[in-house]
Amino acid sequence: MLSNKLDHIALILDGNKRWAKKNNLSLKKSYKKGLDNINNLINSSLYLKIKYLTLFTLSSENLKRPSVKNIYQVIYDDFSFFFENIIKEKKVKINIIGSRNNLPNKILKLIQHCELETKMNNELYLNLAFNYGFKNEIKNVLEKFKINSNININNEKNIKKLFYLGDIPDPDILIRTGGEKRLSNFIMYNLTYTEIFFIEKLWPDFSRKNLVDIINSYKLISRRYGL
Repeated sequence: MLSNKLDHIALILDGNKRWAKKNNLSLKKSYKKGLDNINNLINSSLYLKIKYLTLFTLSSENLKRPSVKNIYQVIYDDFSFFFENIIKEKKVKINIIGSRNNLPNKILKLIQHCELETKMNNELYLNLAFNYGFKNEIKNVLEKFKINSNININNEKNIKKLFYLGDIPDPDILIRTGGEKRLSNFIMYNLTYTEIFFIEKLWPDFSRKNLVDIINSYKLISRRYGL
């Protein structure tokens, strides 16, 4: 029986708006439920001894939606408490990936605070893609190369360090909730040989059992890495 090594899980957290409609609740309450479920996922990852977790929480395209005000309000009201609990537990290191341009100052200060206060933690490395888009990441990579053109592009490790996730292992698994079957401009450089699971369940309803079922399926896959 196969049992693939599992270090890194990435998730596209999709379905909050449909969950709100399904349950006849406001979008703000739906985002709050989704945030609570991120906390559940972190606890499940710690329990299962997953080392790296990368979550697509807010795309750069989302900032163009009218609902972005609801998202910001959830951050103001709830993310501070969410982060403070992580800081107190001293288990999770937080890394925010994505553009920090055009974000409200309160959010920028919150990001800086949580990254600084968790930098010594090492049980779980949590990457939160916020105001993120892969096309924007490519622009950022090209800017870095423009500044330092001495980078040896024949060295894969040097190239990898130019991207937001740096030299950590690429995701072994990508899970997208909500039933859509697309990558939506998400860390595509790092997903070259990632095993992808699209599931119908909406993000606020995603459970530890769903995670364990996917992990068990992943362990049975014959991973050939293009060979």
